[in-house]
Amino acid sequence: MMWAYVLKLVVLLPLVCGLLIACLWAWRKLEARMPGQQGEKMIQVKETMMVSAGTRLAVVEFEGRRLLLSVARGGVTLIDKADR
Repeated sequence: MMWAYVLKLVVLLPLVCGLLIACLWAWRKLEARMPGQQGEKMIQVKETMMVSAGTRLAVVEFEGRRLLLSVARGGVTLIDKADR
């Protein structure tokens, strides 16, 4: 009788813990995609475009200004800025 309880405990406890960890991981991944849950953000990436293999252009809006940035492996460079 006691062996059946121990066997169930050994099998089901890791199963329940694994399911709990999987649910928490899925919640963390899917939480950012839920509409209406995100507050007002100060920085918004409006558009990105790949220029070459390691370089892309990005239009970022910050405090009413639009910034054109070059993003490469070596870093980020401000190319131009415009008021809205």
